[in-house]
Amino acid sequence: MQDVVEYRIDRRSGVATYLQIVQQTKQALRLGLLGPGDRLPTAREVVEATAINPNTVLKAYRELEREGLVEARRGLGTFVRRTLGSAPATDSPLRGELADWAARARAAGLERDDVTALLASVLDQLYEGDDT
Repeated sequence: MQDVVEYRIDRRSGVATYLQIVQQTKQALRLGLLGPGDRLPTAREVVEATAINPNTVLKAYRELEREGLVEARRGLGTFVRRTLGSAPATDSPLRGELADWAARARAAGLERDDVTALLASVLDQLYEGDDT
């Protein structure tokens, strides 16, 4: 599963660029797109794909390393140490149902931010009081 994560930077999101990389890496870990032993793209590869500062990539990778999710191996790259969560595989029935729901929401005229807000409110209500 090497180099399956492609970072997409949204400069208008208000979220720091390095945090976007951290969040997208964690999402890939939760979805099983990245697993232990997989190599993250090099800073140079991320810079070429996103036109961001190399120090920003390194800051994100240091944060992931601090959290124990990845480890830097000198001269080899940055590798995944562990995964997160137990999200269903990308081909699971739950993902299909969610994709169907999202398609209905889009067809009903909801914008991406509307769907995100709606889903977040439902999740907040569902997981209220949980520390997970």
